[in-house]
Amino acid sequence: MKTLLTSLALAFTLSLAGCATTGYGSYAADPDAVRALAGDGPVTVEWTDPEQFTEILHSRNRWEARRGTWVEDLATHLRDGAAERIGPGEQLHFVITDIRRAGDFEPGRAQGRMDHVRIMRDIYWPRMTVELAHYDAAGNLIASGEHRLSDPSYLSSQAFARSNTDPLRYEKAMIDRWLRQEFGPAR
Repeated sequence: MKTLLTSLALAFTLSLAGCATTGYGSYAADPDAVRALAGDGPVTVEWTDPEQFTEILHSRNRWEARRGTWVEDLATHLRDGAAERIGPGEQLHFVITDIRRAGDFEPGRAQGRMDHVRIMRDIYWPRMTVELAHYDAAGNLIASGEHRLSDPSYLSSQAFARSNTDPLRYEKAMIDRWLRQEFGPAR
């Protein structure tokens, strides 16, 4: 019996290690993770503690809400989209202070077999709060402030149709719409 328990413990430990190395066990709120995108381009993006984001604080399944690289993926999308819209020499600095992804988990749904599935309803629209500092080519501050992005009609929007398999398509469409409104079309 003791050998069986030892073998099971070893197998469990190895499976956890395998998850960490394959990326399957990625953790958006890892306290040891860097909270900024690497690089020295014209657009920099960093974020505050994801544990304090609405996505995790108010999720009905916090374990599932923490999984994945969604914070970094959305920061990368924001950086790349903004970089396409600014003039030569201009710089942008973003700080993401809150994210609420589209949909939510509904524990107990189908007798608990689907509590890990994100359910899309019109009451669970995506939201994001970013602080922005925009500098001209001479380094002068052009604009700064907090921006609250949201898309209450995300389920009826056609903006996400280009990639209906991307789990972040609603959030990315919201970011794209805001970037167009704030900075104009991509160059």
